[in-house]
Amino acid sequence: MVLKTERLILRPWEETDAEECYKFAKDPRVGPAAGWRAHTDVEDTRQIIRAILMKPETYAIVLKETGLPGGSIGLHHNDLAEKDDEAELGYWIGVPYWGRGLVPEAARELLRHAFEDLKLKRIWCGYYDGNNKSKRVQEKLGFKYQWTTDGVPVLQMGETRKGHVNLLTREEWLTNR
Repeated sequence: MVLKTERLILRPWEETDAEECYKFAKDPRVGPAAGWRAHTDVEDTRQIIRAILMKPETYAIVLKETGLPGGSIGLHHNDLAEKDDEAELGYWIGVPYWGRGLVPEAARELLRHAFEDLKLKRIWCGYYDGNNKSKRVQEKLGFKYQWTTDGVPVLQMGETRKGHVNLLTREEWLTNR
């Protein structure tokens, strides 16, 4: 599936995206804030694309102006989203694209897809303490605070953090559109 917005194309990841993805995923300001280690080389990125990013409902955030991926966004089923009618929203974008409103733009389209096409009822989203950029994205999208947990294991980073969890229901999304 390919989704489009005014400035973006959301499309499935391809192995050929590895070099471009690595340019952004190697930056220590990107992954560690979201709980994953910075990529070490293009082959590391290629393996992560194959194992993690080439999954259903995970999309490369491609800028129409360049035709190249600058980040990733997806809907996942995990510990927050255990039911079939809910998912967790995850995203990241490369530093050169920070502050341009691209993640909220991509997320609005993915939320539309989640609620209208996939018929999901609830979308969860979280961020680690200190990741104010992610917190701000969730606020812009209308997510509502649910809880905070101390000592959340961040396995890839080998540490624990304080995690904040937010929720957007289909009804809230319909009201806020």
